[in-house]
Amino acid sequence: MKFNASIALLLRVVTAVILLQALYLKFSAHPESVFLFTELGAEPWGRIATACIESIIVVLLIIPYTSYLGALAGIGLMLGAIFAQLIVVGLGSGSDGGELLMLALVVLLCCIVTIWLQKEEGMVRFRRIFRRK
Repeated sequence: MKFNASIALLLRVVTAVILLQALYLKFSAHPESVFLFTELGAEPWGRIATACIESIIVVLLIIPYTSYLGALAGIGLMLGAIFAQLIVVGLGSGSDGGELLMLALVVLLCCIVTIWLQKEEGMVRFRRIFRRK
């Protein structure tokens, strides 16, 4: 069981580092980030809102008690990012050579595996949080 906890911690840290880098690029109005959100028709409000959501996910992932919820939110955010990249923006757009798409896939995979490794304790925590009184 300790092995699963160690792997889950490693995956959460990897996810948090990638999201921290991404939210820094969004908050600093990096040209690639501005380009992507301009293509989506959501510049600047979508870029800033996404960065705020990413920062919340990072905090949720870092706190062990809320890491399950952070991983769930990360899955939702990454599915949206992958969908936008594939459907709206396109693979050939921008100058990143598909790096952002690959990072989104890594975060998605890390979040899925984190949830799978923590499924028992995550369900116990959800029951405690959402218990009817």
